[in-house]
Amino acid sequence: MRNLSTDAERDEAVALVQDRQRWLSQRGLPLTARADVPALFRDPQAAPAGLFEDGLLLACMIPQRSPALGWGRGPCLFLDCLHTLPDQLEDSLRLITLWASDFATRLDLPLVRAEAATTAFHGTDPTSPFLRRITDMGWDIRGSATVRQQEHVTRLELPAEQRPSLGALIGCRVQEPRSTADTRSAK
Repeated sequence: MRNLSTDAERDEAVALVQDRQRWLSQRGLPLTARADVPALFRDPQAAPAGLFEDGLLLACMIPQRSPALGWGRGPCLFLDCLHTLPDQLEDSLRLITLWASDFATRLDLPLVRAEAATTAFHGTDPTSPFLRRITDMGWDIRGSATVRQQEHVTRLELPAEQRPSLGALIGCRVQEPRSTADTRSAK
């Protein structure tokens, strides 16, 4: 895991996001309603991060420290705009889960939170297998909501957990994310 610090790395993240969105769209799966998610990854101020394996970007996200989410109480590491390569979903999510819980502990944060675009009917919708897999990885579902332009999301929470031997599996060169207040003052 490392910050995407060059234009080339951020361009690679944009391509990954676009591939993922295309893949979801072709299968009739929900997409984020944000107008231009790729633009978020082009912005170095957003401090995007990526999961790499042998030089290949497997996933990208924008880690944030304790943003004002409007749900969940207390500080957290929030994984915003998380996208994976379409054929790497489960393995990448497993690695991100391990990394995020450990990284949150190192930041002295008790929780990791994320939102996943889903449909409103969890029992029979096509996102149910995804939600089952992610809860099997240790994430808890903390409800759902309709946000941004009628986008339905499922809110996820993961307890922070120190994983001392994780460094042998995942190297971490992600800088400490700024808090929401720090981000606002920088603009």
